[in-house]
Amino acid sequence: MEPQWVPTEADIAGARITDFAEFVAKRTGESVPDYPSLWQWSVDNLASFWGALWDYFDLGERSGDVLYSTEMPGTKWFPAVQLNYVDQIARHARTDRPAILGVDEDGSIDEISWAELIGTTVAFADALRGLGVGPGDRVAGYLPNIPQTVIAFLATASLGAVWSACGQDYSAQAALDRLGQLAPKVLVTADGYRFGGKLHDKTADIEALRAGLPSLVATVLVSRMGGSLPDVIAWDSLQPVEHATEIPTVPVDFEHPLWVLYSSGTTGKPKGIVHGHGGVLLEHLKSVGLQSDIGRDDTFLWYTSPSWMMWNFQVAGLLTGATIVTYDGSPSAPTPDALWAIAARVGATVVGTSPGYVLACIKAGVVPRRDHDLTALRLIGITGSSLPSSSSLWLRDNVGEHIPVASISGGTDVVSAFIGGVRTVPVWPGELSAPYLGVALDAWDETGHPVRGEVGELVITKPMPSMPVSFWDDPDGSRYHDAYFDMFPGVWRHGDWITINDHGSITVHGRSDSTLNRHGIRMGSADIYQAVEALPEVAEALVLGVELPEGRYWMPLFIVPAPGVELTDEVKQRINSAIRAEVSPRHVPDEIISAPGIPHTRTGKKLEVPLKKLFQGADLSRVVAPTAVDDPSLLDWYAQHRPPS
Repeated sequence: MEPQWVPTEADIAGARITDFAEFVAKRTGESVPDYPSLWQWSVDNLASFWGALWDYFDLGERSGDVLYSTEMPGTKWFPAVQLNYVDQIARHARTDRPAILGVDEDGSIDEISWAELIGTTVAFADALRGLGVGPGDRVAGYLPNIPQTVIAFLATASLGAVWSACGQDYSAQAALDRLGQLAPKVLVTADGYRFGGKLHDKTADIEALRAGLPSLVATVLVSRMGGSLPDVIAWDSLQPVEHATEIPTVPVDFEHPLWVLYSSGTTGKPKGIVHGHGGVLLEHLKSVGLQSDIGRDDTFLWYTSPSWMMWNFQVAGLLTGATIVTYDGSPSAPTPDALWAIAARVGATVVGTSPGYVLACIKAGVVPRRDHDLTALRLIGITGSSLPSSSSLWLRDNVGEHIPVASISGGTDVVSAFIGGVRTVPVWPGELSAPYLGVALDAWDETGHPVRGEVGELVITKPMPSMPVSFWDDPDGSRYHDAYFDMFPGVWRHGDWITINDHGSITVHGRSDSTLNRHGIRMGSADIYQAVEALPEVAEALVLGVELPEGRYWMPLFIVPAPGVELTDEVKQRINSAIRAEVSPRHVPDEIISAPGIPHTRTGKKLEVPLKKLFQGADLSRVVAPTAVDDPSLLDWYAQHRPPS
């Protein structure tokens, strides 16, 4: 296989990662003439690498050690340092470019200058302080992807308070399952969002959410469609502090909580994943500034939602001085190529999307380079699932052969990527170019031995500063340990299947667990079951997210009807409506199939992972032992069902 894109000498010379390599060579005397040698140095010398990154981005004075032990979990980074993530925002203020472009599906654009960003952040921080919010308190967001969401986060973080958010495509109950764990002091929300040509009024859900959050002292409401609620503070009542050039911040420890993101909740309520100020700051400067080569001349658009870690990743564009683009709407409305139209309109230099959207464009016959002015575009980012080679080549042929495709893979767990594109490394169709700097990535078999050229578990053998500080409400760290370090003690096992190829690239084959990963948004099966199994027509349900060849994704829902009930079209419609209303419209299944029963382990756990492997082509005898199943006769029934071709 030949690369679909190869960097030119000009690409290599102008890449910021080349400048960083020269910085390292002068600082250490190490010979790092290319990316593989720089990567090897970074994982062999963790403390030197992260210390060099700190100094390269001029993050200020630091004292003490960079790294105290490399034992996982429990690594301590920069133990003597105090800082605040928000310190790095105001330093990029300028008048020649906006900080944020807030794009709405209706075509309107809200341009937020750096002065307005800083002034409104200071004003909202003052308002939060007046409500009694201080270090360690929680502020929750139930918001669409709009500029106010970014400002609310920055204001919260500046105080040393902890931010956590859900997009409004989540139902009140799904949001409460997440945000309710934190006992937030303030809720920031909007009266609705726009998607697919429709306005979605969320006032009823907001009232339900507030009723379930007795810890609240105030609700701040962004009015986007003229809605109103009692006892709220109107966002529009905030007056930006004029002529503010700095955002006052509370210095906090390196590991002080910045935000809480959530796991998919496969086996229960979603786990709250806590990340620290310092770890996120360093990891995002590396991933956005070096690996993605995003800087002060860039306009950074990634189609995302506040429910997804890519929202946090895109906000990091502000750390490099880039203009970021928030978008509230569907990437396919009013036409299938809507995201490309937005990219052209704002002059995006970096556009991020998902394999699912690319596949939808292919099916719709979209030709972005013909229909839109994408001359500013210089990088396409892809994540959410594996990008097949055919889709990667389609991007080359229909968007631009001179534009590298940076397919990345990581997760909410580290709020970043382990693997992705590099401006100085070729792109191979369907493959991820290289492991990121400082990421000691390997592929291991089930016995813990490295494998090459064959499928193995993605493991990280040395710590990263953005690994979680903790899980929320996990005082002894047992849930954190069990999530990543149970299979290989002292080594992070991520739950992805990968192959490390002979030319150094990586192929990602999908999740090795049962997480539903629909349209790049991960959701746990527990959320689906909560909605579906509450229906009187349903006795039990089983949902699977199955990655298939050529980027296809099949999400079947198997239903055991209640006694005397037939799975008619009317019943299916009620099931879909329940999922759409109570969980997320993005996680409505592809098929609803009547099943004679749901197989479980002897301890009562549904056989999600074994059946997923079965539908991906594995032999039944190799994915599950009949003796471990409560009703082995059901296995043959499932084995007769195959995904659509």
